[in-house]
Amino acid sequence: MRKILLLCLVTVSLFSCSPKQQLTAKSDLEIFADSLFKADIDSSFIAGASVLIAQHGNKLLDKSYGLASLELNASVPVNASFEIGSVTKQFTAAAILKLRQEGKLSLNDELTEYVDFDTKGKEVNISNLLYHTSGIPGYTEIPEFWDLSIEQHEKDTLLRMVEQHDFLFEPGEAMIYSNSGYFLLGLIIEKVSEMSYEDYLDEAFFKPLGMDHTYYCSTSEPVKGKVYGYEYTPEGLMQKSYIDHTWPYAAGSLCSTKEDLLTWLEALHGGSVLDEEGYSLMTTPGTLNDGSLLRYAMGLDHFSLSGNEMIAHGGGINGFLSETRYFPDADLYVICLVNTAGPKGASYFADKLTWNILDKVQPEATDTASDLQRYNGKYTGPVRGRNVTLDVSALDNGFTLIAKGSEDMDTVNTYLGNDAWADGTDIYKFTDDKLKIDMVYGYYILDKE
Repeated sequence: MRKILLLCLVTVSLFSCSPKQQLTAKSDLEIFADSLFKADIDSSFIAGASVLIAQHGNKLLDKSYGLASLELNASVPVNASFEIGSVTKQFTAAAILKLRQEGKLSLNDELTEYVDFDTKGKEVNISNLLYHTSGIPGYTEIPEFWDLSIEQHEKDTLLRMVEQHDFLFEPGEAMIYSNSGYFLLGLIIEKVSEMSYEDYLDEAFFKPLGMDHTYYCSTSEPVKGKVYGYEYTPEGLMQKSYIDHTWPYAAGSLCSTKEDLLTWLEALHGGSVLDEEGYSLMTTPGTLNDGSLLRYAMGLDHFSLSGNEMIAHGGGINGFLSETRYFPDADLYVICLVNTAGPKGASYFADKLTWNILDKVQPEATDTASDLQRYNGKYTGPVRGRNVTLDVSALDNGFTLIAKGSEDMDTVNTYLGNDAWADGTDIYKFTDDKLKIDMVYGYYILDKE
């Protein structure tokens, strides 16, 4: 489908000799990571990366690889800061929940109480924005945004552009990842706090937690330790394309370091950021109007990854990819920051490192559903960025999917029961002449023609 739509402790191998030898010996995890990153740096898939893995208060791996600047041949420095893209969203969500905790807003408040935005008569509340269930189209999927993205204008300019486009669905009926929703949440934070978005985060989170290297990214101000961003091409790495940081805003404009992100994650999941109720709200996945359960919470996804409970979020912005993961049962944190946008991103490396530590548990398939022929047909509906039509054809023990206009075909054959099927982390559910597709960062509902 991705072609179509786009614990145990690590054994530390120390020589049982002198203290000096113990300090210089590498763990099996570090040896694995060194080889992993070296291969993709040498192959020019990425320029550089920072990775930090911690468990039970101990750092299992804390290391940087490659170059912060290809032009200057400069290595990734200590406390290197990266643009973290949509990892920003968990800070935005936490800010909203902190304001709620202080009695300054309710998650049931309508968007229009705080922001001048034409909802076309639809009732959009703050929860809809947090869960990506508002139906408001994401501005990064609107073609005319990309001309705007390199220019400086008032933030209202973006709102007026988004207003010109129809809702993708009725609020609460589906989930389509929308940067517009988190842009609007940033404006709500400013309205309620009477501070700029960046100043509020600084006062509420960064200063109290000692996150001295986390800040709102700038396209003009030089920052010591900030790495350059690049983009992968088959011909070699290129400088990242430009984007004015007026626009990623509360959806993706923060810069941070692996060290600060660990501080943040330990504080968030350790109860130092929100009260118990606020934390529960932030980490509990949403529910659609029809009762369908999401695997996306508020600025965080929360689900079982190959049998391991995980609370996480990734990020991508011009020249940078990021991944932050927390595994509660193992008390394990995995943070990966890469200064290259391309096929070998932060989630790729985070996966490799995660499964070097944890065990995968594959879902057990039940007996195949009866009468799979009833799945046959074309299913049409909105996904992120466009409408899609999928042609479903039954097999003896599964089905195939082909998107209209595509030659790629996917086969799904892990049956979960009750007309639900799995393909990796994607779940397909056939019900009432609909195909519901849960891809964690989207819950799409396609109608059978």
